[in-house]
Amino acid sequence: MSVINPSRERAIRVFREHDGVLRTKDALGLGIHRRTLYAMRDDGEVERIARGLYRLAELPPLTEPDLATVALRAPDAVLCLVSALAFHDITTEIPHAVYVALQRGAKRPRVRDVPVRAFWFSEAAFEAGIETHTVDGIEVRVYAAAKSVADAFKYRNKLGLDVAVDALKLYLARSRGLTAELTKYARICRVERVMRPYLEALL
Repeated sequence: MSVINPSRERAIRVFREHDGVLRTKDALGLGIHRRTLYAMRDDGEVERIARGLYRLAELPPLTEPDLATVALRAPDAVLCLVSALAFHDITTEIPHAVYVALQRGAKRPRVRDVPVRAFWFSEAAFEAGIETHTVDGIEVRVYAAAKSVADAFKYRNKLGLDVAVDALKLYLARSRGLTAELTKYARICRVERVMRPYLEALL
């Protein structure tokens, strides 16, 4: 006959109430004892997905562990550039780090287990085009596809002009040539003149 451990039962219930994922400090703040948390880890009831970040082992495997980790560790950041283009499937590039945008003046996110490339945007460019998607049960902030294309042109010297042009081609093919959103974000990012000749050549 198995013995039910009330502290673990409660801890599991608290995890489930928070979509199965908790940071250590949040778990402690919600009344889960550190000893209980570590015992659950050692027994395989929760898994450590990053430093100070735990997830119920009963959940389906993470499909995007790096994105989930960054979203939880840096909730004010927004997925951008190559990571956002890959998220929307409008690039052939494979991001070897998680690209995130921060508002100018914000501190670099402290994410030790995942490679992160941070870019600081002006207030207008940072706030424009943010979407929220659920990935592995976790809310991830990411720029809209059209905003991501405009950002790629703005940061073409860092990413490569070919990355921006390819993203534009794929975006236009998927959106059937609709350009209103592109134009709007190109103006916000101040790359309308840069994008125009490529846009005209592809339409």
